[in-house]
Amino acid sequence: MEKIEFSKEEKKIMIQKVKMYFHEELNQDIGNFAAEFLIDFFADEIGGFFYNRGLYDAETMISVKVSEISDLLLELEKPVSVRK
Repeated sequence: MEKIEFSKEEKKIMIQKVKMYFHEELNQDIGNFAAEFLIDFFADEIGGFFYNRGLYDAETMISVKVSEISDLLLELEKPVSVRK
């Protein structure tokens, strides 16, 4: 799997969220470098799990929608009869 890359803006938001979590939940202050290091670690080590879950969820949603479209198409079917 390719490395998960984030935009600078996404990374900035994630860093702030990690720092806030450490401050509010663990009563520890960490810097931007430590927060970014954690984000990169989790992205590299467990990011694939989240990515795959997203793919599975998308596949499920697409299957449901395709089934709904198939049902709608069948509703458009015109009755036909065979004349003798």
